Parts: sequence; structure tokens; C-alpha cells
Amino acid sequence: MSVRDALRSAPMVNDVPTLRLLRVGDGWDLVRTPAEMGFLALAHLRAIGAAIGPVLYDGPNARLYYAIQTGTSGNWSDLPVRHLSTNSWLVAPNLELIDDWFGGWCELPDDDTLTDANTLHAALQHPYIGASLEGASR
Repeated sequence: MSVRDALRSAPMVNDVPTLRLLRVGDGWDLVRTPAEMGFLALAHLRAIGAAIGPVLYDGPNARLYYAIQTGTSGNWSDLPVRHLSTNSWLVAPNLELIDDWFGGWCELPDDDTLTDANTLHAALQHPYIGASLEGASR
């Protein structure tokens, strides 16, 4: 089931119509990144023409969530990211909610497209991302 379809059928969070509770690990997993790093990787993925699955921006927590194929756990320990799978849940906005404070969907394909885990890993390790983050911390 695509993330878009899962959103349509997901239960509301505390009866708030704009927020849904999505179960992770059933057809897709998530990789959670710090927002700054995640946005740089997203720009890189767009620039190289990679297939990009759903990407959610969580504004209050300054994070991006990338949907990847379930079972592609790989090794994420070399990056400041977290792989979320079975027994994980995501509070996500519905299809329409996007605002400056909350965030929203940066990408939400109409089909079952997911971001390739290896391509995402390579993008997050790209030298310009590390250099940009180092330059910003100075």
C-alpha cells in the first residue's frame, strides 16, 4: 500500500482531522534525518533525477522522514539518522496540511514510488552535504 493510500485510511490522532497515525514497516520503512541534512540530500536526489518516494518535513522537531522499501535495513550507523521499521508509528499530516510551522509533505507521489535506500544513503554521505553542515556550524 502506498503512503498516500495509507494516509487516506489511517486513524486520526486524538480526533484531529489533519493528523493521521501511520503504521511503519508494512510495505515501507522510514529513515529519519536531521532537517538540514535531509533537505540537502533531497536537493541532491532531485538534481540527479533519482526516484523519490514520500518525504515528510516535521517542522517542530526539525526532521525529514524518507519512505524506503521495507527490509532494506542496510547500515545507517555511519550517519546521524534513524531507521524506523516494524513496531514504529508516525504522526503525519493528511494530504492537504502544509504550513510554515508544522511542515508537511515535500514529496508524496501518486503511486507506490519509494526512495531507494542505497541512493539515499549515498546522498546523505555526499561530500558537499558534510562540507555544508561543517560550514554552517562555524
